[in-house]
Amino acid sequence: MQQSNSSIYAVILALGMLVLAACDARADITLTFGTYAADKPTETVRKYRPFLTFLADRMSVRLGERVTIKMAIAKEYEEGVRQLAEGEVDFARFGPASYVRVKELNPQIRIVAMESKKGEKRFKGVIVVHRDSSVESLDELVGLTFAFGDELSTIGRYLAQAQLLDAGITGSDLHSFAYLGRHDLVGEAVGAGKFAAGALKESTYIKLVAKGVSIRVLVSFENVTKPWLASAELDPKIVQAMRQVMLAAQNEEILRRVAKNGFLASQDSDYDIIRDAIEQSRSF
Repeated sequence: MQQSNSSIYAVILALGMLVLAACDARADITLTFGTYAADKPTETVRKYRPFLTFLADRMSVRLGERVTIKMAIAKEYEEGVRQLAEGEVDFARFGPASYVRVKELNPQIRIVAMESKKGEKRFKGVIVVHRDSSVESLDELVGLTFAFGDELSTIGRYLAQAQLLDAGITGSDLHSFAYLGRHDLVGEAVGAGKFAAGALKESTYIKLVAKGVSIRVLVSFENVTKPWLASAELDPKIVQAMRQVMLAAQNEEILRRVAKNGFLASQDSDYDIIRDAIEQSRSF
C-alpha cells in the first residue's frame, strides 16, 4: 500500500511539474529589437544592451510575465526598415526618415515613444569640412565633393540635401558625391581629405573630434529625435507596457547610453518636418 501511495505521489508530482513547465512556457515573452548600424555594429550592441535588459525587467514586472529581448542589427537602413514593416522584429529604434519610410510600407506601425533631448523633441545634425579647409559657407561647396550617409539617413541625406538646396546647390553643382553608409565613415572620410564636406549627427562628430579626426562644423541644423516603433503585429498590451516603462523612466541612469534625457509621448505629426525634407530632396 505504501508503495502504491508513493507511485501515486510520483505521478502527481510529475504532472504538477509538467503543468508548471507549461505555465512557464506560456509566461515567457520573447521580443526581438531591431535597428541598423548607423555606427559600428559593436558600438550599437554596447549602446543598446543595458537599456534593453532594463526594459525587459521593468516590462516583466508590469505584465506579470517574464520578458526577454533579443537584438537584430541590420547592416543597412533599408533592411532594418523592411524587417519592421514585415514583422520580422517586434520593435525598433529608427531615425526619423526611416520611420517615414516604414510608415509608408506599413501604415499600422505604431510609435511607442520618442527620445528627449533636454526635454525637447529636436537635436542637431552637422555638415563638416576638414579642420584646415578654407570653406566658410555652404555656397562655397559648389564644384567640390560631398559625403552623405545612408540613402535613407535623416541627417546623412535628407536634411543635409535640404540644407544644400536652401543654399542653391543641387547634386549637379557638386563635383561629385557619394553615400558612405555610417555617420562615422563620413566624418573619417572628410577628415582624411577624401571629401571636401559631409553630413553626420552631432554626437558622432563630437566623438570623432575627441579621437583626433581633423574636422570642424560648417553648419548645424535641426533634426527630430528618434522614435521607438512597434510592429503592426505586436500585442497592444505589450506596446502599452513598453510605453509606460519608457515614459516613466526619465531619471534612470541606464537611459544615458540610449536616450540621455528619457522619452516623450509622440504622434505621427512630429515627423512632418522630415516628410517635407524628403520631398524637398527629390530636387537634389
